[in-house]
Amino acid sequence: MKLERDRIVTAALALLDEVGLDKLTLRRLAAELDVQAPALYWHFTGKQALLDEMADALSREIPLRPLADGQPWQDWLADRMRDQRRVLNSHRDAARLFTGARPGLNTLPVLQSALESLERAGFSPREALRGLFTLSNYVSGFVLEEQANPPQDARENLETAHRWLAGYPHLLAVFMESGHPQSEDTFEHGLSLILEGMRARLLT
Repeated sequence: MKLERDRIVTAALALLDEVGLDKLTLRRLAAELDVQAPALYWHFTGKQALLDEMADALSREIPLRPLADGQPWQDWLADRMRDQRRVLNSHRDAARLFTGARPGLNTLPVLQSALESLERAGFSPREALRGLFTLSNYVSGFVLEEQANPPQDARENLETAHRWLAGYPHLLAVFMESGHPQSEDTFEHGLSLILEGMRARLLT
């Protein structure tokens, strides 16, 4: 069977889910594809080029929905960031993969569409692009923490907090009120803070 670029990327993503980013090697991928490792170099100059292509392929899983007429830009942008978080959490180590990757051919149309949508909402091109980068970095960083330290169940969270913060009663009380740092509520809170900051800059 002819070894095609898309087939390599699909196999690499499956291997990522199986073994994680640290154990994903070209030699191991070649074994999965039943080819010799040098055959992969016809398509990719090295591992980083493959990782860039994998991140670009994942970006296709994020729905491309421009801002609709009459739709509040905050709602539209929040939904985009939730989609990005969902996609990153659907693959093992995907946040680490994204943070080290260079934008590819699938990423650029998504970025262009988002930029144009925010310009229609009244943002200058610079403010729009910086806002998008800030939000994307927030989501990637949040998922990076989620995947490194997934929330436990409520009882385990409570026991862990009491053990770590036993000598800091005020911090413990605030932590218990706030909830787990990687919870859904925490994500939404941080997202709203950035969106509110963008709105404030838009009004100035």
